[in-house]
Amino acid sequence: MLTVATAQAPAPETSRVLMATLFRTRPSVLGTDVAVVPVRIALVWIFAYYGGGKLFGWFNGPGIHRTSLFMAETAHLRPGGFFAVLGGIIEFGAAIALALGLVSRLAALALFGDQVVAMITVSWVHGINSLSATPGYEFNLALAAMALVIVGLGAGRLSLDALIDRRLAPTGPRVSDPSASEPSATDGDQSRSTADPLAR
Repeated sequence: MLTVATAQAPAPETSRVLMATLFRTRPSVLGTDVAVVPVRIALVWIFAYYGGGKLFGWFNGPGIHRTSLFMAETAHLRPGGFFAVLGGIIEFGAAIALALGLVSRLAALALFGDQVVAMITVSWVHGINSLSATPGYEFNLALAAMALVIVGLGAGRLSLDALIDRRLAPTGPRVSDPSASEPSATDGDQSRSTADPLAR
């Protein structure tokens, strides 16, 4: 009986660890890396498609001319050519930046602004679930929220941002390190013995 009780003792501790993991709100480094990778992949895939379509007509996209007409006539953003190029550069450029993980927060912030403008000028009036040919704002809302995830968390360790961050990190002792900010007892004895000749 003693052996059975000893074998079953860790069970409450295991369940406690599982519950703590389930309800933990403090982000872990590994959890952040796992979370941002699919978000980055989705944003890169979607905005490379739409940005490339606007700028170069890729993937059967409208190209600059038709995008200019859309910006001027539907979105009421004039001059249409300027906003067509601007929108294409933001979307395609941000897709490349997120793929590399370079200036990811800035790129994601630009995508967030791009989707907010799209909601204000085009899709908001159609509601969240449009029954017409023009889609509602649910897609823009989801993309804007995904972009904010990268703004808040960054691109994770699988990125050029992480490499640059490691290069820019200070190499000296931190201020918060007690060993760097507080003198030890040995240091105090040495300083007193140097300053006071009677201490020798």
